[in-house]
Amino acid sequence: MAEHARYQNEIYLQGLADRVPPFTTDATRLEAVAESTMDPGPFGYVAGGAGSGDTVRANRAAFARWRIVPRMMTGATERDLATTVLGTPMPAPVLLAPVGVQSIVHPDGELATARAAAALDVPIVLSTASSYPLEDVAAVGGPRWFQLYWPNDPEVCASLLHRAKAAGYTVLVVTLDTWTLAWRPRDLDHAYLPFLRAAGVANAFTDPAFLAGLAKPPSEDQATAILRWVSLFTGTDKRWDHLPFLREHWDGPIVLKGIQHPDDARRAADEGINGLIISNHGGRQVDGAIAALDALPAIASAVGDRLDLLFDSGIRTGADVIKALALGAKAVLLGRPYIYGLALAGEQGVRHALRSLLADLDLTLGLTGHQTPASLTPSSLHRD
Repeated sequence: MAEHARYQNEIYLQGLADRVPPFTTDATRLEAVAESTMDPGPFGYVAGGAGSGDTVRANRAAFARWRIVPRMMTGATERDLATTVLGTPMPAPVLLAPVGVQSIVHPDGELATARAAAALDVPIVLSTASSYPLEDVAAVGGPRWFQLYWPNDPEVCASLLHRAKAAGYTVLVVTLDTWTLAWRPRDLDHAYLPFLRAAGVANAFTDPAFLAGLAKPPSEDQATAILRWVSLFTGTDKRWDHLPFLREHWDGPIVLKGIQHPDDARRAADEGINGLIISNHGGRQVDGAIAALDALPAIASAVGDRLDLLFDSGIRTGADVIKALALGAKAVLLGRPYIYGLALAGEQGVRHALRSLLADLDLTLGLTGHQTPASLTPSSLHRD
């Protein structure tokens, strides 16, 4: 049996000793399971979307419109899921998406996530809004990228980038679609914004350029520090002519996250960007937006030969991964499922959620007649 698929046998064998997984292996049920154990504020923050939630639902509906067409007798008994994206070797075309303020679902937050991912050699993309300083997460080990919420203060931005580079983060992921928060009724109904409670601000509160702008350290005047954080990280939509600043302070690959239109993808390629993440932020930013999967084929056609395309928003199962890869993505980012795993069982929960996805992907890849993800093309699918 191929490497990742062995988790299936491991689970069945543990059943002989009356041991079962820490929670369901069905990622489509994780949200409901997590809701029964999480506090309403944190759960709503993770599960909620913009406005009516229409884009969240559209992301999942888009996957259902594409059907996999299995091929037979292809010798897919042994499979190799390993790939390299932007210089980062990975055991499968899967990364953990940048999700901030993870301490609101489990006290170990990003440290637990990083430990689980490092044990499997799966790359993490650490959020600017992490609950622990980027250096502390880096000390866990494992492959790591850094996600930037682009601050309005150039000195703070440069400082964060220099710190990330020094700590061994190899790829910069710049989120474009969240320069201000969308109208999110679930959070508003609970009047819940974790940053105002000093969650997710660890990178700022340990940054020398950020601290230099304060009369007193956060430990002495937390309210003023939080207000400075809010002013720096929200409210300003950047422009294309700002991109050279990033290249001045980051000498590795740069990926833009949130691209949904082919013209924006072409502009990114023209600007020398190395990769794109086709994403609508999991439906959290624009109500009624195009499903991320529906945006992928046109972007792949426009620029897929010019830069590396990645995908997130709606990934739950191995079949979802296969569909995104077949439509042009080189790798996908897993978001909410591993956060629910973190909420349910900490490090063990993240590892279980991730191993379940990898096993599902491995088995489904073989059963559809493919030995490697690279053999997937649009002809592997049928659109209903």
